[in-house]
Amino acid sequence: MRARVAGLSDRVQRSAYAFPLAALAAALMLIISELAYHGAESQLRTLMAMGRARIELLSVARRITDAESAQRGYMLTSRADYLTPYRSARQSALDGLVTLQQAYQRLGSFEAEARRQQLAQAVDTKLSELDEVLLLFDSGRKDAAAELMLTGIGRDQMELIRHHVDALLAEENRRIGAGVRDVFDTLLLNRIGVAAMTVISLLALAMFLRQSRLLDLQRAGQQAQILAERDRLEAEVLRRTTELTELARHLQTAREDERARLARDLHDELGALLTAAKLDVARIRPKLQQSAPDLMPRLTHLTEALNSGIALKRRIIEDLRPSTLDNLGLVPALEILCGEVGERLGVPVQVRLEPVSLTPSAQLTLFRLVQEALNNIAKYARATTVGVTLAEEGGQARIQVRDDGVGFDPGQVERATHGLLGMRYRVEAERGQLRVHSAPGQGTTVSACLPLKPAASPGQSSQ
Repeated sequence: MRARVAGLSDRVQRSAYAFPLAALAAALMLIISELAYHGAESQLRTLMAMGRARIELLSVARRITDAESAQRGYMLTSRADYLTPYRSARQSALDGLVTLQQAYQRLGSFEAEARRQQLAQAVDTKLSELDEVLLLFDSGRKDAAAELMLTGIGRDQMELIRHHVDALLAEENRRIGAGVRDVFDTLLLNRIGVAAMTVISLLALAMFLRQSRLLDLQRAGQQAQILAERDRLEAEVLRRTTELTELARHLQTAREDERARLARDLHDELGALLTAAKLDVARIRPKLQQSAPDLMPRLTHLTEALNSGIALKRRIIEDLRPSTLDNLGLVPALEILCGEVGERLGVPVQVRLEPVSLTPSAQLTLFRLVQEALNNIAKYARATTVGVTLAEEGGQARIQVRDDGVGFDPGQVERATHGLLGMRYRVEAERGQLRVHSAPGQGTTVSACLPLKPAASPGQSSQ
């Protein structure tokens, strides 16, 4: 059971409705407060109207008493100045009854209005009795006026007025008490509602903050996972790149080894066969000149064919494995290569080559790079000038092949362009860097930097 409650609490705290719930609670709290305010205001206005009616009711009772007192004073002293407060109290009492009628109509109190009508009748009777006594007194019939006063009619009317006033006051007190209780009840409900909505708002706010914290933690965890995955992928890419580089180096080495083997076989076996055939032709030439002179043209054609075969064999061997590189070194091999390409293209190849210390594999890589670059120039560039430079810069060997041909956009080179890709893998396999700069109509520059051959230690040189 506790586990279910805890799980429900956790789901509620993780709910996406925490913030809308807080907003709803705040709106309800505002609505409750406004309703309570308007309700209390209405009750207070009603209570104020009741209070004014109560005060007016007491004023009516007091004015009747004042009117009776002024009458008695006038009859005892016969002084006319007593008539002014009498008339004022009499008119104030009548006006008060009218004001009470209007107040009870606004309050909608029909029972109080019925009681007020009875009070108005009693007041009218009392005032009539007072007016009649004054009329008899002013006409000189003082005995009749005194006798009328002694009949007890005025006392009875005053008792009836007091009874109606007390009844109305009791009713007003009851209604005022009920209104005050309603006001307190409204304030209590408002207090309870505001407190409840405040608690709900705080709870929703706490849920929202917890949800925000959980979201932050989730985002942080996801970010950490993304970073870890990125690091893993980078390590994987680095590992795969290293493997591909090693594989490219292995394939290039295997390819060069196979080329060297084929070159040796062609040089040794095919060269021996062609040389032996040429020697045989040379031996039979004197005999054919004497015995069959008509076959000499055929023999001459055979000799030319053997020479062409030997030349083709040498060219194939040089393409497979440049013997000049092994026998003469990098600089002479590049000079010979550039001269041959310049003659074939009819374009001068300007060379500026400086000796550099490189490993045999690095020398072969630079030779193949220049060879591939010159082949691309011959196929696509339509250049008028070509330049090849080799120099040592910053502890590295820098080779550069440039032309003033049509150029190209490196960003739009197709992935199937294996020449540039092969150059790059060759150079990177030797821990070097290859850069290709070109633009349409602005020629092409292919440059590469390879580390120099480490200097031999004194111990190694002595060995």
